[in-house]
Amino acid sequence: MSGKSINYDPVATLNITPLIDVLLVLIVMFILCLPAMTHELPIDLPGKAPPAAPAPSHRLTIGRSGELGWDGAAVTPSELDRRLRSAAAANAQLTLAPDALARFDVVHHSLAAIKRAGVTRLGFEGGERFRNF
Repeated sequence: MSGKSINYDPVATLNITPLIDVLLVLIVMFILCLPAMTHELPIDLPGKAPPAAPAPSHRLTIGRSGELGWDGAAVTPSELDRRLRSAAAANAQLTLAPDALARFDVVHHSLAAIKRAGVTRLGFEGGERFRNF
């Protein structure tokens, strides 16, 4: 052995490297989750009380390439706005049925148009198609 002596005394300093690692991971997670929380589209969904008289109902479909359909007939976005306003005035029930491969921005703009029109009775169709996404 060489002439060096080994010191086995306890170290009185705190090792903060693991703490810094955890804090950096938390900061990265907050940065990644923040944009998703700020891009929301709040919609007032209908309550549980059934209506006294059956209200008219309409079906809005969104195809894969972005085409819009209202009760089976093709509509343009400007015509959709007009129909949504008349449906909101009649307190009609609207069912939204997007294709599983429809672009998100088309669905998002359609939901924004539904909210702007004042439709409060909204349902979604086809949720089982998205189970494996």
